Amino acid sequence: MNRIAQYTLVSVVVGFASVGLAQQRDSAPVEFQRISERLFQTAGGRGAQGGVYIGDDGVLVIDAKMDEASVKQVIEGIGKLTDKPIEYLVNTHSDGDHIAGNRYFPKTVTFIAHENCRKEFFLPGRDGRPSQWSTPELAPFVPSVTFADKMVVYLGSKPVEFWYFGVGHTTGDIVVYFPEEKTAFIGDQIFLTRPQLIHSYKGGNSFEHVKTLSKMLATLDAEKFCSGHSASTDRKGIADHIAEMKQLQAKVKSLTEQDKTLADVQAEFDQGQARLIESIYNELKAGSAQ
Repeated sequence: MNRIAQYTLVSVVVGFASVGLAQQRDSAPVEFQRISERLFQTAGGRGAQGGVYIGDDGVLVIDAKMDEASVKQVIEGIGKLTDKPIEYLVNTHSDGDHIAGNRYFPKTVTFIAHENCRKEFFLPGRDGRPSQWSTPELAPFVPSVTFADKMVVYLGSKPVEFWYFGVGHTTGDIVVYFPEEKTAFIGDQIFLTRPQLIHSYKGGNSFEHVKTLSKMLATLDAEKFCSGHSASTDRKGIADHIAEMKQLQAKVKSLTEQDKTLADVQAEFDQGQARLIESIYNELKAGSAQ
């Protein structure tokens, strides 16, 4: 039997407290924040916040940090919690602060992602440079197991669910859901302390982002949502984020209908919102805002 069918899915999100901190050379040590006896959120190190799930016979990690030192801390931290091997690593999406550390995990680990996320591993960077993941040396660390809409993995008796609700931050963002804990790890699908990132160059779309989060709330009975760069939140926090995004989009739409330029529209918002406003503006102009 395939090992994926044998074990209960484990969700490990290894992470960092903020986008700004994730870019610092000197970072806080990785720490494991207990959610349940089996499930932890990880903070600190270089890279996005993540999580770890300890199954009956193995461990699943969500997202991989950015550098070898941070991955080493994650692996050592898991070793203090259990002697069970790391079986799976799931990438919630393709951003470097979530996938760069894949290469520092054992080659025995099975890497999992949405099929669009795997494709995005090979896209050129924002600056146009070719992807490093096309090199033979990194091939073992690119997700080898992908799915389209939903997948369930068992680590023993308890299921962990992978869900894809649509385009948003990128085209390949997923939700890793633990039904027993009613906890969802959602990667970068929500930012609470800074403007939402929409990676238009990867096919992300702010209007689809709103639909995707709305579908997530309608589908899952999750009560806790853990993300890559914000404190955990509840259903109200997600709903409030959706409402704020809709308000932004409505204002940009109104200004666009007045034939204002992008620069004119951006001037109506805080400087830190410039990238998000650009995405919304371009989506409206391209007719991709439904």
